Amino acid sequence: MVTRPAHPPMDKFQVYLDRIWHTRWLTNNGPIQQELERHLCDYLGVEFISLFANGTLALITALKSLKLKGEIITTPFTSIETALAIHWNQLQPVFADINSDDFNIDISKIEKLITPDTCAILPVHIFG
Repeated sequence: MVTRPAHPPMDKFQVYLDRIWHTRWLTNNGPIQQELERHLCDYLGVEFISLFANGTLALITALKSLKLKGEIITTPFTSIETALAIHWNQLQPVFADINSDDFNIDISKIEKLITPDTCAILPVHIFG
């Protein structure tokens, strides 16, 4: 099956579950999250990193950090969260049609949608 997730061996995963269970700190910047962030910073060679529970929260936060105003061109063929992240930031989604070959945003349709109110283009790779 193509979409089946790959899991680590349970005995390696259980070590982390036991640590989380023992501390009773399941969410919100607990010691396991802090450790993962340190490892990711080292691995990526960056000073700071932020982890999110899901891609929707990451996208909402990324858009918020840009302090945009106006319209964002994106694809209509995506999960609803793309448009919701735009909407939650008081921005207006403008939908560009998709390419029938790969179902991603058709870049030839973007330029005619750009207006003085366009503040960003948010492409989405439909199948990750």
